[in-house]
Amino acid sequence: MRSAKTMLPADGSSGPAHIEAAHSHPAPPAPVSKPGRQRSFIDRAMTPRAPISARASVIAGLSVWAVILLVWSALTYGGIMPDIFLPSPTAVIQRAIEMFGDGTIWPNIWSSVQVILLGFIISSVVAVPLGLLMGTYKIVQSALEPMVNFIRYLPVTAFVPLFILWIGLGLSQRVAIIIFGTFFQQLVMIMDVVAAVPEDMLNASYTLGSSRRDVLTHVLLPAARPGIIDTLRITMGWAWTYLVVAELVAASSGLGFMSMQAMRGFQVDKIFLAIGIIGLLGLITDTFFRLLRAKFAGWAA
Repeated sequence: MRSAKTMLPADGSSGPAHIEAAHSHPAPPAPVSKPGRQRSFIDRAMTPRAPISARASVIAGLSVWAVILLVWSALTYGGIMPDIFLPSPTAVIQRAIEMFGDGTIWPNIWSSVQVILLGFIISSVVAVPLGLLMGTYKIVQSALEPMVNFIRYLPVTAFVPLFILWIGLGLSQRVAIIIFGTFFQQLVMIMDVVAAVPEDMLNASYTLGSSRRDVLTHVLLPAARPGIIDTLRITMGWAWTYLVVAELVAASSGLGFMSMQAMRGFQVDKIFLAIGIIGLLGLITDTFFRLLRAKFAGWAA
């Protein structure tokens, strides 16, 4: 009865007439769907979340790199910055040809990749299930979150002497630094991703007769899968940033070790080469996680 009254107009006219009057005043069309209007590139680029073509995306990305290369060339070839502080692109390329040609750079690349992969895999294998439990069960979250939030703010560099003292020098010490730098961040981020799964989904599953285990394995985990992959992708980037810290002390190989050696000999082009390779390897791992997300969580794109 209440809904029937709300359908009647205030002037006492009949309901169908009121509905017809309402349909005679349609809502104005959205600006993005005006018929016959050709939107310009600037219009699309300045509209929040409006898609752009693949060609425009590639041109935008290459333009930024072109500007960086142009500024770098102007500073070095123009004599504004001395070679001892900023090498020219030609000097870095020549150094790369020399080190790849004689094979001296491959052991350093392999050593760094080994440290990153071991540290990241060990950290993720523990952090993913534990973060899932923290985001699912309040008792686990209450027990671990205060400790995790305390430790994750501690600087990794402060633990380098302790890891040397406890573990000794070598691969284990470098891997431990990568684990310490990524594990606690992964834990908090995965916990937040799982906790953000809508409560309505869980209630609907219980209403349909699902058990607690079913809700955990068939609702929470699939719903959190895109966020978990994004977390792994982000923390993999952090792992690469900790690489130089891990290889800073008492390492005998690796890109960070190569940079430290080059610094002692004022070989700035060699430092730039090591930085460039780290960035390239990071880009490769980032692309791997993008493809992984597209394959296993493409529905969330």
